[in-house]
Amino acid sequence: GLMRLFGVEHKVAAPGALIGASNFFELAVATAIALFGPGSGAALATVVGVLIEVPVMLSVCSVCNRTRHWFP
Repeated sequence: GLMRLFGVEHKVAAPGALIGASNFFELAVATAIALFGPGSGAALATVVGVLIEVPVMLSVCSVCNRTRHWFP
């Protein structure tokens, strides 16, 4: 996307993508528990979202490494 368009180096673009993709998960869990209670569906959904984040982030790392040649 934009990192490639702006000519950002891979060593900066890859971590930027990971940070952008994972922002605020912990805050979402805390907010859902505080607003709806620990037994609510909203809290469960946010916790499951965080658990799903790990394999998704590993996939993003794989994509970042496979597209290394796209960056200067």
